[in-house]
Amino acid sequence: MKGDLVVLVPDRNTEAAVEGLLCRHQSLRIRPLETRILVHPEKDPGCRLHGHELLRIHQRNYLRALMVFDREGCGTEEQTRVELEAEAERQLAEAGWKDRSGVIVIDPELDIWVWSGSPQVDEVIGWANRSPGLREWLKSEGFPFENGTKPLPPKEALERALRVLRKPRSSAIYKDLALRVGLEPCQDAAFAKLKSLLHQWFPVR
Repeated sequence: MKGDLVVLVPDRNTEAAVEGLLCRHQSLRIRPLETRILVHPEKDPGCRLHGHELLRIHQRNYLRALMVFDREGCGTEEQTRVELEAEAERQLAEAGWKDRSGVIVIDPELDIWVWSGSPQVDEVIGWANRSPGLREWLKSEGFPFENGTKPLPPKEALERALRVLRKPRSSAIYKDLALRVGLEPCQDAAFAKLKSLLHQWFPVR
């Protein structure tokens, strides 16, 4: 085996977020990992349709495989997150990854992970010490909030805030958020599954 984990993602932003998260092995309560992250050239639909084929060639080189993509933009948005995950996990099993792989479908998209309840979100994107606070400002801009913390739609909310700050939306922001924002406040089901899988696969020895 060349490493512990190979991860397939749909774009550079997700790559940056996953890379940042996997660096935080102590926060995730896992051992340090040897990982490789692959970006599918056909983005979310490519992961859904052909991700298992791309990962097939790596089955002898890594202990585990993980696929991460967004429900929104994957091409079959009428399916639920759980249905999409089950279908992709079945394909991975048939491609040689049985009992060694998992799929995380983010609903609706990666940006939902940005909006944890952590106050560090404001700091990372550059909104700290501004008045009104970031979430209050987004509410005034007409963004409805899910569970009190997550503006909908999440990507448009982030883009609106960054536009005011005159900052480009970049992979560096996603990696910085993944490295610095507290992991416990994020109650997203897909994120909880990700943490659970990693803890199950790579417990601290």
